Amino acid sequence: MDFDRSSTRRSLLKGASATLALAAAARTALPGGAFAQGAGPEVKGAKLGFIALTDAGPLFVAKEKGIFAKYGMPDVEVLKQASWGTTRDNLVLGSEGNGIDGAHILTPMPYLISSGRVTQNNVPVPMYIMARLNLNGQCISVAKEYIDAKIGVDTKPFKALLDAKKAAGKSVKAAMTFPGGTHDLWIRYWLAAGGIDPDKDIETIVVPPAQMVANMKVGTMDCFCVCEPWNEQLIHQGIGYTALTTGELWKDHPEKSFAMRSAWVDKYPNAAKALLMAVMEAQQWCEKPENKEELAAIVSKRQWINVPVADVVDRMKGKFDYGTGRVVENSPVAMKFWADNASYPYQSHDLWFITEDIRWGKYDANVDAKALIAKVNREDLWKDAAKALGVSAIPTSTSRGKETFFDGKVFDPADPAAYLSSLGIKKVA
Repeated sequence: MDFDRSSTRRSLLKGASATLALAAAARTALPGGAFAQGAGPEVKGAKLGFIALTDAGPLFVAKEKGIFAKYGMPDVEVLKQASWGTTRDNLVLGSEGNGIDGAHILTPMPYLISSGRVTQNNVPVPMYIMARLNLNGQCISVAKEYIDAKIGVDTKPFKALLDAKKAAGKSVKAAMTFPGGTHDLWIRYWLAAGGIDPDKDIETIVVPPAQMVANMKVGTMDCFCVCEPWNEQLIHQGIGYTALTTGELWKDHPEKSFAMRSAWVDKYPNAAKALLMAVMEAQQWCEKPENKEELAAIVSKRQWINVPVADVVDRMKGKFDYGTGRVVENSPVAMKFWADNASYPYQSHDLWFITEDIRWGKYDANVDAKALIAKVNREDLWKDAAKALGVSAIPTSTSRGKETFFDGKVFDPADPAAYLSSLGIKKVA
């Protein structure tokens, strides 16, 4: 009897040791105590969309370097989308309808989709913003015919040239990538600040990012706003030049987000956390200076952006040749993936995007922005994932505070109406 008890005790101790060893191995594989309650991902994969832009880099890295697999999601598919409109349509479908579950996306889009502003028959499809993917890193480019003017942040000289072109009976066009999206808002802000009404003085058109250079080559537009590599490629092909990088409009502005269909996250909360942790770890990798050349090589690959590394690497490392003789080394407004809380989805930033979309008529003036943000912005999930990853600096406020733009305008998240009323050119009364 004593033997049996001793034997049983040894077996239990042996089993406990094995369990502890397994747990230690799991902690090594999943640092930060991921799924500490023993609840791993409910599924092993998800379908995530991306557009061929360098700010989708964290998704490429998470896939290429096995980070999704590390967090128990080896079957994640990262799927190229033809345009932001295609991304929207596939998010509406969801993977069960042969679409996608989440995406690298323009930050305003989850709001426009959730509120049914850009969906067929205006049917809302609830979305969650899980993280911001980056700050800065977009550019506004201008056609070569305006090279002598060396247009920059000030569009007043550009207005005179556009007026002269229109007086000669020619059309003038500004291209962006999705109505109400970030690129639309950057180019509208830039134009309006110099007295150019983007709805009256110039025709604003939608062009998918990967088609920007080809369209400017045949004279389709006078200027465009998009992420890299297309601005750099434009210069390399001698078709145009960079007027500004968008961080010059608003330093450290929010840009893309990592968003998921709400239904998917609600159904698979542990898998959603795993995806989020993988993306956040990839963002940290992308931020490190010693990884920039490898990051440029990764994003340039055929399955991702499919461009020469030369079209990517300089701006990835912070060197901006504007194509006008102006060269900036170590730009303070280069793209950030993790530094300065780049990944944290501040609610105050989402409020600015909604306010600007009110400005240009994408929402009614009486839209309840705070209620919409409360539904879409899941900074609580970000904080949970950050804690599991062992992130030490987690923002304590949902607001980054007042934001100042290049033209002196100030956005106070506590009073968006005052900001809106301070803007001269707008659609809203």
